[in-house]
Amino acid sequence: MMDARHYTYRVIWSPEDAEYVGLCAEFPSLSWLHGNQAKALAGIVRVVGETVSDMEAHGEAPPEPMSAKSYSGKFQVRIPPERHKALAMQAAEQGISLNRYVTDKLCA
Repeated sequence: MMDARHYTYRVIWSPEDAEYVGLCAEFPSLSWLHGNQAKALAGIVRVVGETVSDMEAHGEAPPEPMSAKSYSGKFQVRIPPERHKALAMQAAEQGISLNRYVTDKLCA
């Protein structure tokens, strides 16, 4: 059985609901609202646990927690050739590789 605590959670304030919203990255369709931040987190963890149990009971495989995945540090991005050229020129002007330039931009 998958441990619901291993999933990726976030609690944000919702001005329109005037409550905290508990969210789970691996289950984007689920949420839990509560006026108390800790209870919003506890609520979404509980709902995810119930969802995982239900999926397993029906022979469905729940998503793998992001924390259990390994990441290579590489991903491909498709951009228009003109943008590629412009980024390469900007990197060259700064005397750094295109990879370093784009990494710096993504992390800014």
